[in-house]
Amino acid sequence: MAIVLAIVFGMRAVNKNDDSPKGSKNNPVVIGVVGATDPQWMEFTKQAEQQGVYVQIKDFQDYTSENPALAQGDLDMNEFQHLLYLANYNVQNKQNLQPLGGVAIYPLGVYSAFDKDGKPRYTDIKDLPAGSTVAIPNDETNQARAIGVLKAAGVVTLKGDWTAFTIPQDIDEAKSKVKVVPMKAEQIANTLKAGGDDLSAGVINNDYVADAGLKPTDAIYQDNAESEEARPYINIFAVRADDVNNEVYKKCVEIYQTKPVLDALQEESGGTAVFADKFSQQELASYLKQIETDIKNK
Repeated sequence: MAIVLAIVFGMRAVNKNDDSPKGSKNNPVVIGVVGATDPQWMEFTKQAEQQGVYVQIKDFQDYTSENPALAQGDLDMNEFQHLLYLANYNVQNKQNLQPLGGVAIYPLGVYSAFDKDGKPRYTDIKDLPAGSTVAIPNDETNQARAIGVLKAAGVVTLKGDWTAFTIPQDIDEAKSKVKVVPMKAEQIANTLKAGGDDLSAGVINNDYVADAGLKPTDAIYQDNAESEEARPYINIFAVRADDVNNEVYKKCVEIYQTKPVLDALQEESGGTAVFADKFSQQELASYLKQIETDIKNK
């Protein structure tokens, strides 16, 4: 499925000896992704060609090489990351890659603890008892996001504004309905299913939901693409700053955001994707700028 990265870097996205317009058959738009054979990319390529836009999907085996390839001009666009990842890359590498359009977020869910008979104890986050305990992942990225989910749900209150770097010490326990305890992400689901009284609920990473025999629809609460706390996790198309007004690249985003492609994306996600296709480039750029400011100030 994946091609050798050396081939990717050996081919320039723009053939300077070819005067063919970008997006033509001889000069396709080169887009870096992880998972080029996923159904959404197959459908996207077909839909683009039907609209007279030729694309070349470059497959990468990891997430670390695509932004450098874009910054160096070996790609025209990429689509693999959320805004927080892009912000970290820009700040750490003194780059200015920019979002061109939104794709989706993959919600982070809160799941109920189970009773001894193996049934969920609660069906709505509003039912959690005051003073009960909710587990959150203890790694930096998912910990901050989990706190944001609980804030959006109205069960925790923060001392100040939420950022993608919020920690448990930023929670105002006296004003919060529940207490929060960080745990290893892989332990939360099993602890909830054990039927003990230590936890009333927990935030489970998407990677561990299926492993625990749960479905995303079992969540008693999850974030959505329009909440402030979800903004850093919007997956986006990225381009070089000089290309944010490139009409061909904007057309590629518009094609990706059509129903046939999004239906294929939803199929690939197992029904978990929440589309984030309504944000303007300016809105996404403003979110990115704020996240970059938060990174510099943390």
